[in-house]
Amino acid sequence: MSFDGRLLSGVAVLTAVVESGSFRRAAAVLGMSDSGVGRAVARLETRVGIRLLDRTTRSLALTEEGRRFYERVVPGLADIEEAAEELLSSTASVRGKLRVDVDPFFLRTKLADGLPGFLGTYPEVELDLLTRQSVSDLVIDGIDVALRFGEPPVSSSYASRQLLDTRVLTVASPGYLERHGHPVHPAELAHHACIHFRNPTTDRAFPWEFHSKGEILTIPTSTRLMVSDVTAMLRACAGGAGIAQTIEVGTEDLIEAGQLVVLFPEWPDERFSLYAIYPSQYDPSARVRAFLEFVLKAINPSSERY
Repeated sequence: MSFDGRLLSGVAVLTAVVESGSFRRAAAVLGMSDSGVGRAVARLETRVGIRLLDRTTRSLALTEEGRRFYERVVPGLADIEEAAEELLSSTASVRGKLRVDVDPFFLRTKLADGLPGFLGTYPEVELDLLTRQSVSDLVIDGIDVALRFGEPPVSSSYASRQLLDTRVLTVASPGYLERHGHPVHPAELAHHACIHFRNPTTDRAFPWEFHSKGEILTIPTSTRLMVSDVTAMLRACAGGAGIAQTIEVGTEDLIEAGQLVVLFPEWPDERFSLYAIYPSQYDPSARVRAFLEFVLKAINPSSERY
């Protein structure tokens, strides 16, 4: 006999009938009609090929075969209920191993300092952070959630949520601008040294774009330096190696300290978003929700809970 969900449903109805002592009381417990309970029991009897209940207008009782069947299945139902309660408990409490694939620059600049506090708040969580260049197969790699900049992959296997929308800035050091002049329009970048950042998806440099009030300029630039690490790019830029494009989040301290100067403030509209990417369409677990709440607080201490 192959298993299907109707068999389990029928067993649940039979159990309610036996425990309550009547079809009517079982119907009230299950939120069904009396006739619906009767049909469910009849379908179960047809499915297993035996009569399970002796019933009259005044009484009902298990047949001998029905009693043996009932005694066999009731422990199984109890195990199912216990397993469901255990699963509910695990999803409601923040515990277990949490494997996160996170953008390395975002981890260093926004999350690393707060990790002791997160682990202290959730002592039953074991946190495993990976910093890879691009998102691979989350399911195969056992990733609970990935934090990545740029548009998330289009796949029915993934769900995503935008956590942050940050500006793209063009920056240079005061020393570079003193030696080579301050460009007043993006088109002048053709005459400047630019530092290119490698797109890990295409293995090519990100194009340089400038957005303002619906207008988009794509500016060709040349370089003697290409990097795949944002921290290295910003240090080289602050050291005077050239002009760079970066995201505002994580760069604020260098700008506030005067080590980097923002160019072209009249072109402020290019944005870059951070997404949380999940390996399924199901709601994330309690430990993932807790981690994302921590991320939102790191981005903006006044942000709402996840």
